[in-house]
Amino acid sequence: MTLPATFIPPERTLMGPGPSDVSPRVLNAMARPTLGHLDPVFIDLMDEIKGLLQYALQTKNALTMPVSAPGSAGMEACFVNLVEPGDKVVVCINGIFGQRMVENVTRCGGQAIKVEDPWGQQTSLQKVKDTLKAHPDTKLLAFVHAETSTGVRNDAASLCALARQYKCLSVVDAVTSLGGIEVDVDGWGVDAIYSGSQKCLSCVPGLSPVSFSPAAVAVIQQRKTPVQSWFLDMNLIVGYWGESGKRAYHHTAPVNSLYALHESLLMLREEGLENAWQRHQRGHEKLYNGLDALGIEFAVAKEFRLPQLNSVFIPEGVDDAKARRLLLESFNLEIGAGLGELAGKVWRIGLMGHACKDRNIDHCVASVAKVIR
Repeated sequence: MTLPATFIPPERTLMGPGPSDVSPRVLNAMARPTLGHLDPVFIDLMDEIKGLLQYALQTKNALTMPVSAPGSAGMEACFVNLVEPGDKVVVCINGIFGQRMVENVTRCGGQAIKVEDPWGQQTSLQKVKDTLKAHPDTKLLAFVHAETSTGVRNDAASLCALARQYKCLSVVDAVTSLGGIEVDVDGWGVDAIYSGSQKCLSCVPGLSPVSFSPAAVAVIQQRKTPVQSWFLDMNLIVGYWGESGKRAYHHTAPVNSLYALHESLLMLREEGLENAWQRHQRGHEKLYNGLDALGIEFAVAKEFRLPQLNSVFIPEGVDDAKARRLLLESFNLEIGAGLGELAGKVWRIGLMGHACKDRNIDHCVASVAKVIR
């Protein structure tokens, strides 16, 4: 019997919807000696991670931490903690990840009230306002800030303002936005937010930063029914990620992945939030100019287009799957396919975190040019 060989992955340039390229600094951090998850040195690191996340999210929320699972678990953590059977939740849908919010609400026994808009368009503030007015007993307003399936940026500040106006809590998906465009939890009045480590933070996949406002924490503490997920119950997790210096065992944290998250957040802190946002915008403009010269059109209007996730129409006559396969096999370049209503119609090109640099953009434009010709 022949044993499998050590796995050595090829070096790809990751410019799809995620994961993004990981910085060598972050990969090196992962290779450091593993500590116990209750080691005092590791607990000090946990405190630093919490502080760096508060900086990235622009919040003072005490309950700010990384869930030990990918962004989808961060989504579920927000809904299972805040939704009880019978609760009304208004969910904004203009892409696939709004639809996933509905799935979470339904599985929690809540009543999902949908506000639907066309894929590629922003969520209509007027529709949301009319819906909240028609359902004054709404508990939560949930929406995706940066819709990864379309490349649309929703107006988070205005949506959170509507939630406050109609006295409900806001739940925000910031999986693709954190580190790439402005996210201002305290300034916008966000009550619950979740993100992912593998997008604009350029960390390895598998962690989901979350943050809950004092109002959201009060709702969690005053639940009439137990949180349906033991692992994601914030009443339990707070004992592990709670007060500085004090830790009670909840689960074995992914220690080395948290080394990586710490390093990626440290890099973001060193660069500065506004500098990171501007870098992503400059990268987007360079990519736009390069693809526009090839006759490739963008699927989202400029005023609400995401710089870090670019949806572009596949040129007429180009075979979608064949082109992406050639990019991967001939140029070690990964870009993303369309999802849902946009499957076979668009490519999704990511400029996230460490991947958002001139060398990658030049490589992408040149490779796409060769493939479509």
